[in-house]
Amino acid sequence: MTASPLEGQETASQGSKSPTSRHGDDSGIGSAQTAPDEYIYIADGYNLIRRIIFIMTVCSSMFTNQLGLCNTLTTLEIIGESFGVSEPGKLSWTIAGYGLTLGTFVLIGGRLGDEFGNKAIFIIGMGWLSLTSMMAGVSVYSSYPVYVLARVLQGLGPALTVPNALAIMGKCFSQGPRNMEFAWFAASAPVGAMAGLLFGPLFAMAWWPWIYWSQALGIAFLSVLAIFAIPNMPVEEGEQNQRQTIRETLDRLDPLGGVTGVIALVLFNFAWNQSLVTTWDEPYVYICLILSVLFLAAFFYIELRVSHYPILPVAVLTSDIAFVFGCIAAGWSTFGIWLFFVVRICLNVDGQTPIQLAAWLSPILVTGISTALVVGKIINKVPASTIMLFAMLCYFLTSLLMALRPVHSTYWTYFFFATIIATFAMDSSLPAATIIFANAVPRQYQGMGSSVIMTIVVYSISLGLGFAGTIELQINNGGHTDADLLHGYRGTLWFSVGLTAFGTVLALVFLLKDLRRRKLAENEKGEETTDSSEA
Repeated sequence: MTASPLEGQETASQGSKSPTSRHGDDSGIGSAQTAPDEYIYIADGYNLIRRIIFIMTVCSSMFTNQLGLCNTLTTLEIIGESFGVSEPGKLSWTIAGYGLTLGTFVLIGGRLGDEFGNKAIFIIGMGWLSLTSMMAGVSVYSSYPVYVLARVLQGLGPALTVPNALAIMGKCFSQGPRNMEFAWFAASAPVGAMAGLLFGPLFAMAWWPWIYWSQALGIAFLSVLAIFAIPNMPVEEGEQNQRQTIRETLDRLDPLGGVTGVIALVLFNFAWNQSLVTTWDEPYVYICLILSVLFLAAFFYIELRVSHYPILPVAVLTSDIAFVFGCIAAGWSTFGIWLFFVVRICLNVDGQTPIQLAAWLSPILVTGISTALVVGKIINKVPASTIMLFAMLCYFLTSLLMALRPVHSTYWTYFFFATIIATFAMDSSLPAATIIFANAVPRQYQGMGSSVIMTIVVYSISLGLGFAGTIELQINNGGHTDADLLHGYRGTLWFSVGLTAFGTVLALVFLLKDLRRRKLAENEKGEETTDSSEA
């Protein structure tokens, strides 16, 4: 329900040898001027009010991302009822579809920002999210497939805004201030989540389309504000020379890699989530799964052998990154399971109302913000491998508490503590993952760190829903009674326990590997010191 400061967001502009830009006045509209061997961080010179407006505008990308996810979470049944839809497999598409496009296009969104300007793509993403939010509300006059399509298209908005927001902060703030600004970026996530959990049901009490119409109006305002609040990004010397022709620009965008990668991710995710609606008996479902594997193989071939500017540098991925990817995928896929199935237990079995559930989840507002800010302070002082293990242990404990929670149990026992611990897990895993990624790859690939990690995070959430939903359908005996429903829901939660246990083992192995590497480095340093003193 929250995302964290992506500490490894080191843009290509950072530390560049010959960038050109200066910030000029407080309006944020920079004027280019050659400044060899110097990089001017525009936002460092802003006064307090200008800085607050800038940070709030950029952080609105994460706020609206979480808002768009959570304002639908507790109102699924209300929306489905207006269309005459009640099957859990069909309802889950409203969450999975949003996550599908968000997770699939985050990496491409970051690349588009690198090529055409982070500010421009950020504004386009906000405008797109506003337009598709309006479409989601208007779909009340059409049909459920149109509504789901609107939700799927909505995910493209944050796929454009989130990675470019991180790049904007990386380019506008120097190393010291940047850490806390990323922390504020992370802190905006639980605020957006709570806004969605609270105002979604409130607007649904009037008429559910106002959930999306109000969102559309607010985001339209933010897209206009971004034009004035976000400065023009500094441009590195030589960037324009690198993109003199359309062909060279297309080459840098890696269209073959992007298309094959997107098709592979979409087909794989579609197969698992659509199987909840039609089951695996339909040939087109497993055909999509087979095709996704073929396109994935083509993607890796293109990235390794064909592309001059790979959208994902497969050749530089190391065992450290493999551990990180495994931990992040295991942890955040359980996040999707918690969100969807714990909420379903509360609404469909326990009998809570959406407003009551929003109150139950309200502690994330305090713990999420606090954890994000604390992590922003200690992230450079504690080894990332240690933070990752802590995060995975929190994921595991939360999963266990959710799976063991008795029906109609007191809020202040299982649910309260699970909610608190979950925020610790999410707000510590992302910065740790991004730092490990940044340390494991060459400098020229560090700028894509946040986009790669965010791709895995959001895609895992959507895919986790598909896996868990398949388990639910296989064991809930049709879900005709509360007991059958609960049995299916519990099966998904125990699946999340297994995933987080696997992730915890991966994190422990990585920690031991990191400690061994640090010890060898210290021994080598000691030997060098001894040799120099003897000489």
